[in-house]
Amino acid sequence: MTLEEAIKTALDYENRIRDLYRESAEQTEDPTGKKIFRALADDEQRHVDYLNHKLEQWRTTGTISSEHLASAIPPKQVIEKEAARLRTRMATDDRGLKQQMLSKALKLEIETSDFYRQMVAQLPAEGQNLFSRFLEIESNHIDAVQFELDHYGRSGYWFDFEEFDMEAG
Repeated sequence: MTLEEAIKTALDYENRIRDLYRESAEQTEDPTGKKIFRALADDEQRHVDYLNHKLEQWRTTGTISSEHLASAIPPKQVIEKEAARLRTRMATDDRGLKQQMLSKALKLEIETSDFYRQMVAQLPAEGQNLFSRFLEIESNHIDAVQFELDHYGRSGYWFDFEEFDMEAG
C-alpha cells in the first residue's frame, strides 16, 4: 500500500468512527453520554482534518512533515487512576442504547487501531511516523470506550467531566 492509499484508507476509518460518535451523541438522551460522544467525535474530527492536511501535503510536495497530533482523550493510566472515584447517575432508560453505541464504537476503534498497527509495520519511516501517533491515540480511545462499557452499569460517570466528584473516596 502506498502512503497516499494509506492516508485515504485512514480517512475512511476516521470518518466512519466520527460519524458513529456524532450519531450516538444525537441519539442519546443522557447529558453525560452526549458529552462523551461529542468529545470522541471532536477528537476524530481533528484526526480527519489532520489526515486531509497530510494528504494535501503529500500530493503537493511528495513528503509529509511530522507535526504533533493532540488528543482530548487521556491515556489508559489516567482512566484507571480516576476509575475508583466514579459514581452512578446515568438515566436508566438510556443504558441499553448507550451500551449498543459503545459496542459499535469499540468494534470500529479496534478495526482502526489494527489498520494503524499494520501501517506502522509495513510503511517506510515517513508513514510509520505518521501512523504511530494515530495508533497511540486510537489505543487510548479503545481504552476509554472499553472502560465506559465495563463500568457504565456500575458508575455511569465519565472521568474528567462534570460527573467527576473530587470528594468521593
